[in-house]
Order: sequence, then structure tokens, then C-alpha cells
Amino acid sequence: MSNIFFSSDHHFGHQNIISFSDRPFSSVEEMDEIMIQKWNEKISSSDSIYYLGDFGLCKPDRLREILKQLNGNIYLIKGNHDKSALSCKNRFEWIKDYYELKIIDSDNDEKKQRLVLFHYAIKQWNYKRAGSFHLYGHSHGNIIDDPHELSFDVGVDCHNYYPISYSEVKEKMAKKTWKFDSSTVDL
Repeated sequence: MSNIFFSSDHHFGHQNIISFSDRPFSSVEEMDEIMIQKWNEKISSSDSIYYLGDFGLCKPDRLREILKQLNGNIYLIKGNHDKSALSCKNRFEWIKDYYELKIIDSDNDEKKQRLVLFHYAIKQWNYKRAGSFHLYGHSHGNIIDDPHELSFDVGVDCHNYYPISYSEVKEKMAKKTWKFDSSTVDL
């Protein structure tokens, strides 16, 4: 059985992201190598990963080489730095601007969990008041996580350069103080 993972903002091949995001790497080569390793430690070839943008800032040929090394079925939600990724479109299961995912989940009263996936953090999303999750990237951990909202940054800068699993997302959301709003119905 395959597992579901989420991530964003690796910025493969992007030298300046090391200083911009205060990453602990001495070179872009070291950064790429370690992040490929961490990806493959968690993700098998049969797993699915929903990637929320900014895969790499490098030439398409370099990004193709990196993509060949990564396990899993990758679904790309475009970010603002995905020009090279768009020229490697055959490696992705699909490429979209935004996506609403439904995961079968027996722990949920509805037996499914809705997730709104977008590169950017948004204040309102579909089924927010009914408990849907919003996952985003782009901010590199620079947005303070709201403990009352069922949303958070899945970018690698927030998760020790690892993708995170759906079960890790659920654990994080379970610690939030969000409450169902029965006075409002999302359509």
C-alpha cells in the first residue's frame, strides 16, 4: 500500500536559498544531495507526494537529473519558481495551480479528510469551517503558525528538509485548538 506525503520549496540547484533561508549547507551540491537523501529515506517508489511548489531554480537538464533520483509519484501544485519543473512535466503525475484532495480516513467522522493544497497561505479555503486542512509552502517558515487554524507550512525549511506524511499532518492538526463552526455551512 502506498503512503501520502507533502512537501514544498526544496529550491534544488538554488545557491542563494542557502543564505536566504539560513540553510545549514556549505554548497548547493551538498544541499541537493542531502535533500535527495532525506526525500528517499521517507518516500518509496509506490508512495504519492503532493508537492506544493518551488521544486528547483536550476536549468531543466539539472532538474531532470534530480527528479530521476527521487522516489514516488509526484503531483505538482505550481509555485512561483517552477519554470524548470514545467519543462520536466513528464516526471509529474499532473501539474495544477491548486488542488483539493480527499483522503479516506476512518479516524474522521465523515470517513474522509479534505485538504486544500496551494503554494501560498490563504486565510479562507473550501470547507474550512467544516474541518478541511489547508497546506501551503512559499513562506519558508516565516509565517507564524496559527494554533487556531487547520493550516500550516509543509515546506522543507519547517521539517528538517524532509517531506511529511499524512499521519504527521494529522498529528500536527490534532494539536490545534480549532473547533467546528456549526453556525456556518461551507458549500
